This record gives sequence, C-alpha cells and structure tokens, in this order.
Amino acid sequence: MSNSHQTRAQQLIGDFAPKLVDLTDNVLFGDVWERSELSPRDRSLITVASLVTSGSTDQLRGHLVRAKANGLTETELKEAIIHLAFYAGWPKAMSAITVAREIFTA
Repeated sequence: MSNSHQTRAQQLIGDFAPKLVDLTDNVLFGDVWERSELSPRDRSLITVASLVTSGSTDQLRGHLVRAKANGLTETELKEAIIHLAFYAGWPKAMSAITVAREIFTA
C-alpha cells in the first residue's frame, strides 16, 4: 500500500506496532467515532479537551484539523482551550494554543 493510501497510524507505526494500528483504525475510528449517540462535532470537542488536559500536543495537531472538519470553528476551539486553562492548567493551555496557532495559521 502506498504511503498516500495509508492511515496516519499506519504511516507512523504500522511496521512497528500493527495491532495498535488495527485497534486505532478499526475500533477507535472505525467503531467508536462512528457511533451515532454523539455527533462527530461533539466527539471532536471532547477529544480536543481531553488532549489539552493531558498535555498530548502531538495528537492534538491532527484532532484540531479533524475538529474543524467536523464543524468546530477556530474561535470555538480557541475558546475551549482558554476555558481549559483554568481546569487543566496554564502550561497545558499555553502549549495547546501554540499548537492551535501553528495549525490555524498554516
């Protein structure tokens, strides 16, 4: 499979941890993200909030892009990060807003 047809997980770790790729692609994104009980927009907001609070800025990059594709605006995402500064901690919010700036101004 060419690199352009691989999922991001396949590109990053497919040759190293194929089971984790399988779980990511088929369970997380193939099942959990597709459940109708929450909208993709809501799932994105929850995911971005979780990534900000855990300081997972590497994963935040892709999920900010996904969040915009799922209907969240840059303003809403920035506001969520500002709001989380008081609950997740200032350093995590500052790191997250730096990532958001990179993504939104690219």
